[in-house]
Amino acid sequence: MILPIVAYGHPVLRTVAKNITPEYPNLDQLILDMWETMYYSNGVGLAAPQINRDIRLFVVDSAQIFTNLDDKEKLEYPNDEGVKSVFINAHIRELHGDDWAYNEGCLSIPKIREDVYRPEEVTLDYLDENFQPQTRTFNGITARVILHEYDHLEGRLFIDHIKPLKRKLLKGKLDDISKGKVRVDYRMMFAK
Repeated sequence: MILPIVAYGHPVLRTVAKNITPEYPNLDQLILDMWETMYYSNGVGLAAPQINRDIRLFVVDSAQIFTNLDDKEKLEYPNDEGVKSVFINAHIRELHGDDWAYNEGCLSIPKIREDVYRPEEVTLDYLDENFQPQTRTFNGITARVILHEYDHLEGRLFIDHIKPLKRKLLKGKLDDISKGKVRVDYRMMFAK
């Protein structure tokens, strides 16, 4: 089932998400719905707070990014082929490398894209969809997508990483999004 995406201004996007157990109700179906929602919305990642659940769960398919890159662009990310994974109860173990800029967007903040600086690598402790413990290091665009989704679990948004003056210039657009004055090709849920 395709779920509505929570829009900027909804309080769940500023809530620190909670860990879950294997007994979380209908978790398998929720994960399937998140994949379907993410693909329908043309996203490469989706975090549970974006579908109005304050739990530590996100899905990422950065592999689809690499299918759309030309050979020259693929050379820019030699150690990153992308990943398609479920991340439950993720916590950052380490950040590595220099911060680098990339133009990010967010399904919860449609029609706004900005350069955001993030580290080159992230090592995460998390559980997979079978609740098996994992510790993996990700780099390049995949690390970026994971860090973007991880931010949602911590109540942060990509716009929190841009300079205050730039955020101030975006205030009108952000206010419009929070009021529902935005048109997208997917369902959205707005704060009341």
